[in-house]
Amino acid sequence: MGVFEAIFVIIVVCAVVLLSFKITRQYERAVLFRLGKLIGERGPGMFPLLFVTDRIVRVDLRVRQLDVPKQTIITKDNISVDVDAIIYYHVTDACQAVVEVEDYEAATALIAQTTLRDVLGQNELDTILSERDSLNQEIQEEIKKVTEPWGVSVDIVTIRDVSVPENMLRAIARQAEAEREKRARIILAEGEFQASERMCEAAEFYEKTPAAMKLREFQTLTEIAKERNLIVVTTGTEKSDCTAATAAGLVKAFER
Repeated sequence: MGVFEAIFVIIVVCAVVLLSFKITRQYERAVLFRLGKLIGERGPGMFPLLFVTDRIVRVDLRVRQLDVPKQTIITKDNISVDVDAIIYYHVTDACQAVVEVEDYEAATALIAQTTLRDVLGQNELDTILSERDSLNQEIQEEIKKVTEPWGVSVDIVTIRDVSVPENMLRAIARQAEAEREKRARIILAEGEFQASERMCEAAEFYEKTPAAMKLREFQTLTEIAKERNLIVVTTGTEKSDCTAATAAGLVKAFER
């Protein structure tokens, strides 16, 4: 064997050896097929394979984000809204992700769009605007039911934006204003009710103690006397030192 033949053989052997080993990163798995038959997954790190008969498909196990484009949805109360969302998912079984579905990324995106329309279309606009957390959870569970047999797990679903038509925004503003007016009237009525209860209690107390009622009358007259443009005329049947003293005080108040 000549020198050139020996060098050629060495080069071929080295190439075969190099091609018989593959390396996958920590976040990757290699799905191994031998003569078209699934053998299993390999990695991470270096692993051997048969250069002629083995083929691998690399699968990324990291969490991926999916931006669901705006979907026009007709709500349960027949209102058209545009909704978009963000979905985070990752592959849990590399073999299933390759064997069970042709393109798990595209399939997950399509099922996310369909589920978003189906779930939100079963709810009214007020529910969509006020109960996003529960709707996010419901959408996530519905997508999971479909993607788990593919070896794909949905981690987070978040409704990002809900675009409401301009006429509906005005209607919502009027509704909010009416709701605030309603609360204000309820609070005012509650205050009147509590005040009437206190007045009833005071009336019962004054009925039991006439002297307290008389003192309250004098106090009220004193307060009225602060207004210089008013003249107050009262009638009294009892005369006492207390009455005289209070009347004198009222006269001084009027003089001031």
